[in-house]
Amino acid sequence: TDRKKLHTAPVGQVFRLRPFHVLVATGGGYAGYRKYEDYKLEQLEKRGIEVPVKLASEWEVALYKSVPTRLLSRAWGRLNQVELPTWLRKPVYSLYIWTFGVNMKEAAVEDLHHYRNLSEFFRRKLKPQARPVCGVHSVISPSDGKILNFGQVKNCEVEQVKGVTYSLESFLGPRVSTEELHFSQAPPGNSFQQQLVTKEGNELYHCVIYLAPGDYHCFHSPTDWTVSHRRHFPGSLMSVNPGVARWIKELFCHNERVVLTGDWKHGFFSLTAVGATNVGSIRIYFDQDLHTNSPRYSKGSYNDFSFISNNNKEGIPMRKGEHLGEFNLGSTIVLIFEAPKDFKFNLKAGQKIRFGEALGSL
Repeated sequence: TDRKKLHTAPVGQVFRLRPFHVLVATGGGYAGYRKYEDYKLEQLEKRGIEVPVKLASEWEVALYKSVPTRLLSRAWGRLNQVELPTWLRKPVYSLYIWTFGVNMKEAAVEDLHHYRNLSEFFRRKLKPQARPVCGVHSVISPSDGKILNFGQVKNCEVEQVKGVTYSLESFLGPRVSTEELHFSQAPPGNSFQQQLVTKEGNELYHCVIYLAPGDYHCFHSPTDWTVSHRRHFPGSLMSVNPGVARWIKELFCHNERVVLTGDWKHGFFSLTAVGATNVGSIRIYFDQDLHTNSPRYSKGSYNDFSFISNNNKEGIPMRKGEHLGEFNLGSTIVLIFEAPKDFKFNLKAGQKIRFGEALGSL
């Protein structure tokens, strides 16, 4: 008589699954599987074994995109803003330091109790002498990271990693008006690549730098140049680690990105900050109107902003090594620029590089 009644819902209600839940569960499981595959590839690379390229099929890309990475990234961003109790800061940050190999001796503030939340820790500043800027070479690395690829742009295609390419025009979007960039009008009928090259005898070059979670998350101006235009592409926030970049063709064209274009002494110059999972926030210091990872966006859309105005006829001048922007965790920087044919990169694919070190020179 003391037994309590057990109230149960109809079996149909208990086991009712919504399509969204199925997509999240399936996509999340598949993303975990891909992470494991990436780990195996990294181990093979460390042993010097060349890994053959195996591209994802359309359904695999669609399945990966079904994971709500934008929503998860916004949630991660809010979590990062939560102030940690003083007693918890050192254990949490120490675990992150150990996991990703962070060198706190380079930080301007080494005391872990100083950082109120994870966001402040991710965006920590470096000591002034930690990254000397190379004054000899014309182009320096804008950030810490790993060189995924570099070289000349050929046939309007850019390599994100060896053997995996993406379309130059899809990545940068339609050409910005020549009036904004002070460029001469290209002859009609030329390819998109030829339209970007403004001086006879020049070539178009590219360099891809991957920022790991443990890297310094700010990025700087890679040379002396003038920023005339910003184009923001809302998009997916898939992982951009080397394993995924080797797996998904045109990964950088799928993901959210901020393209800064302008000119330097040799012609066209652009720097693109590519977003990734948990990196929904891309900040450009001089661009207060930029807001990334918004909840709503139209697929394939982009928005433009010109820094050329009646009050500013030249744009935003940037000096080599000057602070330019930051990520909230780590992602990718892509440089695409025009230079004479004798421009040479001083790099090796896969090498680690730090902000301020030389990328190349004439």
